[in-house]
Amino acid sequence: MESHAQPANPLSLGEPTALGRPETGSPPPVTDDSSLPYLCRPWIRKTIYGGFVLLLGFMLWWRFYPTLTDPTFEQHIAEKRVMVGMTREQVLKSWGSPYTMKVTYTDDGLRREEWIYEDWVDASTVKHRYLYFEENILLGGWWQ
Repeated sequence: MESHAQPANPLSLGEPTALGRPETGSPPPVTDDSSLPYLCRPWIRKTIYGGFVLLLGFMLWWRFYPTLTDPTFEQHIAEKRVMVGMTREQVLKSWGSPYTMKVTYTDDGLRREEWIYEDWVDASTVKHRYLYFEENILLGGWWQ
């Protein structure tokens, strides 16, 4: 025959207490931040994530703020600047006509244009500015 001995303390079996949690007889382990690696500490992670959120917010603000303050780009045209989102006509008002224009079409039939401006610094030095359009809207550009 098998005999089962009853434990002296019935709470040590994990029976529910008045709070609804099983009592194990030992206190919960204390987590010490110094035992965690530096980047895994909660306050460090929250600081890093907060920095990423601020960076993302700044990037979105930087992208959309000029458009919100000057939706028709009149101020940019007056200052001879171009900005992503301008139409071809607005760029022509701002910078004038390009030296060279290359037109291509995508497989989907979208018209893409590359405008090349030449700026002569002196008789032997020329700088180029490139603008890229897709379906009459400026997508981006670069210059030296």
